[in-house]
Amino acid sequence: MGKVTKLKVTELKKHLKEYDQKELINLVTDLYKLNENVQQYLTVKFNGEETIKDLYLKAKKEIRDEFFPDKGSGKMRLAEAKSTITNFKKLTNDHVKMVDLMVFYVEVGTEFTNAYGDIDERFYSSMYSMYDKVIMECEKDEALFKEFHDRLYGIIVDSDGIGWGYPDGLENLYYSISWLEEEE
Repeated sequence: MGKVTKLKVTELKKHLKEYDQKELINLVTDLYKLNENVQQYLTVKFNGEETIKDLYLKAKKEIRDEFFPDKGSGKMRLAEAKSTITNFKKLTNDHVKMVDLMVFYVEVGTEFTNAYGDIDERFYSSMYSMYDKVIMECEKDEALFKEFHDRLYGIIVDSDGIGWGYPDGLENLYYSISWLEEEE
């Protein structure tokens, strides 16, 4: 089976210009009915902050459920949890809440390993990588660091005793912020 050629944005715009308002409304309505991401995107677009808050809480629950579901044991599908963060970012463009979800991901992962014992290198690499992304965001925005520094340091404290060099790696990242040394 051959690959389906996608319509380029310029071609899409050209076609859309040929539609009248009623046809455009029908097209957008059809898209809304077909795709949950479109529904969430348009809901955020038109309902704003309240919808962003709902999506944030939903994303937080989805991340937590990968590690500590209400029933059964966690599946620990790291790709699913990270995908939840990516989808939240795409739908809302709320940078602070997105970074919050990234910190939450590492918090819950650290809590999980404390509850169930050492996992594997892939697991710690994922936690470390996400923590590193948060630190990079904080490097660019001191106000963001001030908002999250207690939680970021708390992860280091909570990781004490975990193997694979995890706590040392987190601590090195935390103190790698260039302007942090200037304040001390």
